[in-house]
Amino acid sequence: MNQQVKVVKLTGIINTTNSLELRESITNLVDSGAKIVLVDCQEVTFMDSSALGALVLAFKTLRAAGTKLFLCSINEQVRILFELTGMDKVFEIFNSQDEFHQAILSKS
Repeated sequence: MNQQVKVVKLTGIINTTNSLELRESITNLVDSGAKIVLVDCQEVTFMDSSALGALVLAFKTLRAAGTKLFLCSINEQVRILFELTGMDKVFEIFNSQDEFHQAILSKS
């Protein structure tokens, strides 16, 4: 995999309890030289609005640093959360890591 792409795999329930940790772990990837961050949500069982807020803040921080943030493998509950808040228009979301690689990395 491209060294400038970092994958963050989320698991379980993402809510108020761990959303700050999520944001920090994503934004810290800028320091590692990542130009693209892919958040893989395949193993997420539930995400609440605080987790969504953490992703939005991480998105803004990364964008300011010139790093792109993408999501993949979201479940139906997460998809509905993104659609209800309009965040599905802000984030580029892929069905899988393979789809991400074909769409984004093939352009590089």
